[in-house]
Amino acid sequence: MATLVLDNGAYSAKIGFSQEKVRVIPNCQFRSKTSRLKTFTANQLDEIKDPSGLFYILPFQRGYLVNWDVQRKVWDHLFGKEMFKVDFADTSVIITEPYFNFSSIQESMNEILFEEYQFQSVLRTNAGSLSAHHFFSSRPSELCCLLVDGGFSFTHIIPYCRSKKMKEGIRRVNVGGKLLTNHLKEIISYRQLHVMDETHVINQVKEDVCYVSQQFFKDMEISQMKGEENTVVRDYVLPDFSSIKKGFCKPREEMVFSGKYKTGEQILRLANERFAVPEMLFHPSDIGIQEMGIPEAIVHSIQSLPEEMHAHFFQNIVLTGGNLLFPGFRERLEAELRALAPAHLPVSVLQPDNPICYPWEGGKLLAHSPDYDEIVVTREDFEENGHFICEEKFDI
Repeated sequence: MATLVLDNGAYSAKIGFSQEKVRVIPNCQFRSKTSRLKTFTANQLDEIKDPSGLFYILPFQRGYLVNWDVQRKVWDHLFGKEMFKVDFADTSVIITEPYFNFSSIQESMNEILFEEYQFQSVLRTNAGSLSAHHFFSSRPSELCCLLVDGGFSFTHIIPYCRSKKMKEGIRRVNVGGKLLTNHLKEIISYRQLHVMDETHVINQVKEDVCYVSQQFFKDMEISQMKGEENTVVRDYVLPDFSSIKKGFCKPREEMVFSGKYKTGEQILRLANERFAVPEMLFHPSDIGIQEMGIPEAIVHSIQSLPEEMHAHFFQNIVLTGGNLLFPGFRERLEAELRALAPAHLPVSVLQPDNPICYPWEGGKLLAHSPDYDEIVVTREDFEENGHFICEEKFDI
């Protein structure tokens, strides 16, 4: 019996059989400007010759799965003969869903997995529960951990105690990767070049040049200096999709501080944008989102839990998700938490080697655990008892 682990995120799906390696695949469909009629699904993105003005069709809106037509197409592609060649009757699937998912979405998912695809058995869980399983497996002596999951739509803070999530401590900050990319698009469009249609390209820019500042106001001053003294400024070469397939940062020694480049590439000059965009994770109020930043939300979450656990949570803060990969994020978060936490409690923030696939690896471990068969719902169970059995068995 094979087990397929599918961490079904709003931006990318992390998928693979539990005996094999994970693959990260865009969880959406694309249309390109050049071939208007053809729709590309998931990893067919690589086939698009000119990905400028790429149009995304996403199954998720605001963090919840609402567009089932798109999700079905993506899953058909992933499970089909081009990708994983899933033999449904002999396959169990571990699939993730958002926290506080709506029951109507859960029921649709049950029906699609059991009735349309006819998987042998299903385990539906939160990505955080898989991450927690991974963490507790690698550190059996720990009792508690606090997961910070920075995704495409939201950042969630979820406390776990002995692999059980503590619902009263879950916090959600409505800042995710999508918001940061959109904000960067707006700033660049306003300051230098109209890029509102270039989500794909600007997302790449964000991943390549943005970082989290340790001293925001000091970096702000540096970014306004002229010439060589400005250590923050970077020139980003935009792709033209003929000779330059992927944008990149110009090396410091090749930068021209006065005048134009002779080479004729299209250049974005980025200074304070590099750290002002990720700063929204710490201060969403900067752009009018009246919410706590991540450090305050973490402290708020921990303070809502029993006092004797506080020390354990502050010591085991685990960062997962692709939106927390900015250089300097871990250090800044640790410094801000140190300032907010009670002085006698040690604070430690861990970032795993591959935070994007951390929950998937947890699912892989779970698939090999001895009591796996007891926590899944089989197709017979579902046909006999319907949605009720899923509600009862899955800890959502």
